[in-house]
Amino acid sequence: MNFDHFFPASENRQVTAGLVGAGQFGASLINQATLMPRFKVPFLCDLDIELAKKAFLDAGIAEEDIFFADSAPAALRAFEMGKKIITDDYRLLCALPADIIVEATGQPEAAASIAYLALTSGYHVAMVTKEADIVVGPYLSHIAAQNGKFVTPVDGDQPSLLIGLMSWARLLGLEILAAGKSSEYDFIYHPERDVVSWRGHEKQLPEFREAWSMGDNIQATLEMRARLLDGFPQRTVPDLCEMGIVCNHTGLRPDISGFHAPHARVGEVADIFKPHSRGGIAASSGRVDVFNCLRRIDEQSFAGGVYVVVDCKGEESWKILKEKGIPMSQDGRSALLYNPSHLLGVEAPISLLSTVLLEKPSGAITLEHHVDLHACTTRAWKKGELLRITDQHHHEVDGLKPLLQGALPAHNNQPLPYYMAAGQMLACDVPAGAVITREMITPPADANLFSLRDAMDAWLYPNK
Repeated sequence: MNFDHFFPASENRQVTAGLVGAGQFGASLINQATLMPRFKVPFLCDLDIELAKKAFLDAGIAEEDIFFADSAPAALRAFEMGKKIITDDYRLLCALPADIIVEATGQPEAAASIAYLALTSGYHVAMVTKEADIVVGPYLSHIAAQNGKFVTPVDGDQPSLLIGLMSWARLLGLEILAAGKSSEYDFIYHPERDVVSWRGHEKQLPEFREAWSMGDNIQATLEMRARLLDGFPQRTVPDLCEMGIVCNHTGLRPDISGFHAPHARVGEVADIFKPHSRGGIAASSGRVDVFNCLRRIDEQSFAGGVYVVVDCKGEESWKILKEKGIPMSQDGRSALLYNPSHLLGVEAPISLLSTVLLEKPSGAITLEHHVDLHACTTRAWKKGELLRITDQHHHEVDGLKPLLQGALPAHNNQPLPYYMAAGQMLACDVPAGAVITREMITPPADANLFSLRDAMDAWLYPNK
């Protein structure tokens, strides 16, 4: 696709975005906006005003051109003078002349509130906070439609990129055997030292030489690798969360609720993610899963990249493609097609321009509720304990593992979505191996995430 031709009818139109969240994603979006004549981000909200100010300064904006606003009229006057506006009140942001609000706080409660207000105030919404999207995404899509607006995932994050890759493959008539992503950080094998490293942590593993090559028995090799690398994380909550969003946009399902998450070299993926009937690990075709990229230090990273495994119909064509370096299964019947990178806010403007100018979001027009991300205990918990986020980077609770399961209403004794459970106090003792349910937690007061999920469940499941 030639992007020079993508927005011809609106070549003189500039898209204006309001951004909530000045973290890594937000800062990269602001920086990119300074390079684009068609797109600008003059409004930024963050509870940390100094962080918001720094995001503009780092993008080359002069300090005298940054204005802190505590009211909408003051913000509007400064905007008309060409200033960049920073504020710590997202409600103010939802009263300024923008086309789309980019929600990038990473906080599910805040994200749900911001997205709902923006949609009901007449803005499109770009939902970057996956922790809210997996809980109430279908309902926000419904609210958007009622207001003639759209909620879109964004290129730069895996859900949007995978949805795009899948739609491209399907348009070409390719049958998708599997789809997913690599986990965020690679496992790097150093054969000269008999060491495997992950995020700077190393483990001495002389016996890993035997597991480096796949061999004929895929399952045995994957089990050996999993055993040897047991000291490292095998799967993370964000991986299941992101792929759950993809399921709700596309209708794909996981093969098992915790994913297989094998340790795999890139050239092995087309052999691994096939149905059992064809020698792979999945029960059937069309499954979503994650793999942990295993590589040497001198090999290409796949950290956080997205992939599809496709059926190779047309033997001669795929023979040629294999010669050109396309990774294929040993039997030549499936191939790996992939995008190994995600560029955060650097590429996100494509989704924002498409949503505003073409009314074509990067995801589904109507978001369905196919799956939920639930939480299962890995240890016994006591009444009164707080399900506290212990890994702020991955937004994980130590003692809970994620399960991507079929969608259910989140009330009474039904499973509670992971990011509704996180941060709540337990109302009873909970044994190890139990799925957290609504009745197990002390209900929070005035939580918009809970209110929106209740409204979503009443809309989707009126008789349950």
